[in-house]
Amino acid sequence: MQTVTIDIINTKAVKLLQDLEELDLIHIHKDDTQSSVKRNSVLKYKGAMTKQPLDVIENQLDEFRNGWE
Repeated sequence: MQTVTIDIINTKAVKLLQDLEELDLIHIHKDDTQSSVKRNSVLKYKGAMTKQPLDVIENQLDEFRNGWE
C-alpha cells in the first residue's frame, strides 16, 4: 500500500475519487484542515531551536521565572 496526499483543484475530482473508492481501488481518508495547519506549523519551526543541555535550559527557565517577581 502506498499513501499520497493530493490537493483537489476542481470539485469534479472528488466524484472521480469517490468512484475509485467504490471500486475498491483506493481508500479516502478524511483529513481536516486543522491537522494540516498543525502539521505545517510544526514543519515551519522544526530545527529553529538548537539542542542544549538540560541544566542550561533549567537555568534559563529559572531566570525567566525570577524576572516576573
